Amino acid sequence: MFDYFYGHQSEQFTFYRIPKVLFIDPKFKKLSIEAKLLYGLFLDRMSLSAKNEWFDEQGRVFIIFTIEEIMEALGCAKAKSVGLLKELETISLIERKRQGLGKPNIIFVKNFLEKSNFKKYENQTSGGLINELQEVSKSNGINTYLSDTDINDINHSFIPSEYDRIELERNDSEFDYIDFVKAQVDYASLVQVYHDYKKMVDEIIMLVADTLSSNKETIRIAGEEKSLEVVKRKFMKLEYEHIQFVLDCLLENTTKIRNIKQYLLTSLYNATQTIDSYYTTLVNHDLKGNY
Repeated sequence: MFDYFYGHQSEQFTFYRIPKVLFIDPKFKKLSIEAKLLYGLFLDRMSLSAKNEWFDEQGRVFIIFTIEEIMEALGCAKAKSVGLLKELETISLIERKRQGLGKPNIIFVKNFLEKSNFKKYENQTSGGLINELQEVSKSNGINTYLSDTDINDINHSFIPSEYDRIELERNDSEFDYIDFVKAQVDYASLVQVYHDYKKMVDEIIMLVADTLSSNKETIRIAGEEKSLEVVKRKFMKLEYEHIQFVLDCLLENTTKIRNIKQYLLTSLYNATQTIDSYYTTLVNHDLKGNY
């Protein structure tokens, strides 16, 4: 069992820094939590690259962070790691450059703060920034207490003025669930692998997105009414391998499916629980066939 913290014991740790802007700026709301975490890991690696003077011919800092390292750091599969890189690249938070000859790609971690906003604040003291943020907090009803963590964050980042009136409450009706689901399950890889069944992939994406955006209290799964919130929590965990599992089961099915929507909903709902047993059975079957 773990012990409690006493006094200032929490200060014994070192921390990864993830910019708060990634969590409060609407333009980053579609970015998954894992992608934001990975960006924080990249920032940490970038400080090491700068110390080692890993610069290109234009003086830009670059890092090397392989797929295998991402898998190890986040405890995820290769497909998930590839998907997270694509998320960050799509929103221009990173840029990858191939080296060729079997060498790993180099990654440029992008600075998403606009130069005009950077210049606006670079000559201000941290105290001035704190006072300005306190005034903003009072006018918007946000927590006016600034902890040491908040002060440290201000010392390391610059808060553009357009963030002053950010709505902190996410409006689900405005959330683009289709893009979210596509990023979560690595849609690009799915349609590449299942290019002959792209329409089927699209239908699954739409079904998941429709379920996540539904306002109903319950939804029918396997002939039973399930709490929609429970179903949503399961669907939010769906990744590439789960959609692959559902597609494989669907393509291997030889019996007539009377209600394809119910079949898919049930398969998606159970995917996170049954995927391991399914592939273990396949492996055992193959082993028996070879011996």
